Amino acid sequence: MASGHRFPPRISDAELVTIAVLQALLGFTSERRWLRQTDADLRRWFQNLPQQPGYNKRLRKLGGTLQALNEHLARTTGLWSDEIWLADSTPVECGHSRETAHRSELVGWAEYG
Repeated sequence: MASGHRFPPRISDAELVTIAVLQALLGFTSERRWLRQTDADLRRWFQNLPQQPGYNKRLRKLGGTLQALNEHLARTTGLWSDEIWLADSTPVECGHSRETAHRSELVGWAEYG
């Protein structure tokens, strides 16, 4: 391969965005686990799925496209103007040490453990 020449991607940007949207909609937070799942379940539709390093690299380059898609969906699905928004209330562990718990501005408001 000559210097400066690259092979074209084997999967289109549109296909990659579709896979990323599926990942989000199905709740996969681990790219490694998601790519194993897509390899098992979606290979017949996406024969040229990239490996994890290629997937990560391509998605980072498509960050602006994904953000534009998110904004478009938010504005056109009614969620944008909805009066009630749901927030994720999953507890996140923090401040395990007693010292941290006593210094926190959340003393009396949050439980530590």
